[in-house]
Amino acid sequence: MAKRLMTGLALGMLLLGTDAAQAHKVIASVFPSGQNIEGEIGFSNGVMANNTLVEVFDPEGNKIDEITTDADGFFVYTPSQKVDLRFRADLGAGHIAEATFAISDFAPEKPAAQEASGQTSIPSVGAGGMITPAITPEQEQIIAAIVRDEIRPLRREIMAYKEKNDLQSILGGIGYIFGAFGIIYYIAARRLRAKA
Repeated sequence: MAKRLMTGLALGMLLLGTDAAQAHKVIASVFPSGQNIEGEIGFSNGVMANNTLVEVFDPEGNKIDEITTDADGFFVYTPSQKVDLRFRADLGAGHIAEATFAISDFAPEKPAAQEASGQTSIPSVGAGGMITPAITPEQEQIIAAIVRDEIRPLRREIMAYKEKNDLQSILGGIGYIFGAFGIIYYIAARRLRAKA
């Protein structure tokens, strides 16, 4: 009986050890940002990989370029080739962040005639029903940059929320395991007392 108890305790300690490993889960995400690729690298506990070297590879594994994250763990990369990309960063202590980007994720480019005019194809209607010029490409870029800056904290909160729920699931599973072991040991102890 004591040997079984020790086995159960050892299994419990092993499960608790896996929980500690989950506390430093690496996060890496990339997404289109106009004609650039914006990315974020860090840990699920909110510590971001600031000033970290990020290597860029093509689908065959050839290194194309390298960039460095900013103080918040973000980077912006302008692709030089129209191929799928893989971003890789070594965060130390065996933590490797990797993310892939499919070139098909970019929005289709505007026609050349539309860009030359400096306006989008849909004019806006102002006060009094007067048609006003549409947003220029420069204004569009400024608005997109503002929206990206506002969305960054939301992305981080969503990732932290996902990690918290994953951690809760893990802790709940560990609780069920300990409960099951408790029930098994209780039944085994009752049977031993009944035989004695």
